[in-house]
Amino acid sequence: MSDTQYAYAVARIRSKELSLLNAQALEQLLSAKDEEECLSLLHSRGWGDSESYDSPEKMLKAEREKTWALLKELLDDLSDFSVFFCANDYHNLKAAIKAVYSGTDPQGIFQSGGTLETQTVLQAVRERDYSLLPEPMRAPAQEAFDVLLHTGDGQLCDFILDRAALLAVKSAGEGSKNELMREYAEMTVAAADIKVAARACATGKPYSVILRALAPCDSVNIEELAQAAAQGGEKLYQYLRSTPYAQAEDALRESVSAFERWCDDRIMRAIRPQKYNPLTIGPLAAYFLARENEIRAVRIILSGKRNRLPEQSVRERLREMYV
Repeated sequence: MSDTQYAYAVARIRSKELSLLNAQALEQLLSAKDEEECLSLLHSRGWGDSESYDSPEKMLKAEREKTWALLKELLDDLSDFSVFFCANDYHNLKAAIKAVYSGTDPQGIFQSGGTLETQTVLQAVRERDYSLLPEPMRAPAQEAFDVLLHTGDGQLCDFILDRAALLAVKSAGEGSKNELMREYAEMTVAAADIKVAARACATGKPYSVILRALAPCDSVNIEELAQAAAQGGEKLYQYLRSTPYAQAEDALRESVSAFERWCDDRIMRAIRPQKYNPLTIGPLAAYFLARENEIRAVRIILSGKRNRLPEQSVRERLREMYV
């Protein structure tokens, strides 16, 4: 795209940013008496569509689709955004493999926003014709399905495809000319590796199993991370202090969920300066991440209301907002 085209696209994004949920809007939702009142408040702000008034999931799906529709309208080519949506293809591949294995219908758990038609993914698995998939997906797809078919080990199947998804994110980031995309990809892979290591440490997994689940990245040495996790929690925290994620130690000691929140907040802080880069794709990428963040926040609040969780418990799970 030319500078003029980016300037127009960014101007449109600026107008959309005015409707993003801020901290005050979240407080309003938190103060609502129940899930129904939350949905009403969201509808008054333009969330959802005519079919989603009483359905939180339909509302959130509609909001994600609005974001994708806007990006498709503003950009001739969405390949620069592959760092954000390539993981959806692997989610759908995982859904297709488990559906074919179990003989169930996967339609309800397919995610939108991928690069591949879900029916193509399903056909590739049903017919064992992995040539229908992009080259990087073929070997992981075959390995994951064979593992599930011969062992019934759903967790190992997940490990294989989750690692492949991270490799795809890393590759997409490395191929991007935009610094934000590269930083996002690196943080996503490193954070996922640390979460996997922390969970494996808590369940006493050995080094070989941990290492197999990790994806290489620049800011974390996965061999050292796996070795530390295999030796126990304190060794894991000690290794973390030698990485750019040293400040996350307290969050990780609290819980993996708290660590996820720390990572998401760090990404929000990283994308805010993109507001001042009007002639690049950065503001569009930042807007996409901001929308994903607010949809996640709304999902947390609606779930809290539905399950009658204490307000403080819900509040502790919320992330920083973009605006």
